[in-house]
Amino acid sequence: MDQLIQDKLSKEEIFETLHQFITEVIGEEFVEEMDITPSSSFTKDLEMDSIEIVAFSEKVKNHFGSNIDFTGWLSNMDLDEIIQLKLENIINYIQECQ
Repeated sequence: MDQLIQDKLSKEEIFETLHQFITEVIGEEFVEEMDITPSSSFTKDLEMDSIEIVAFSEKVKNHFGSNIDFTGWLSNMDLDEIIQLKLENIINYIQECQ
């Protein structure tokens, strides 16, 4: 399913996909020690830095294809919005774009 999504994914399916991307970016040993939920924030809860967020963004773009302009969506946010960004914000954005 790595190019374009054929069927609309549920929020749970999107969460599982994003959880896998987070694991790939920050490492399985780190992820095992935390409780990642849709309300987890990228900077506070997951402690992801800008390089890791960019790597995560690339995985989202490559997986969901051109239907999801994740980089463009992020670029319209100010710094405070990005700092407060939660996984559920991205889940909702992806679901809206399907």
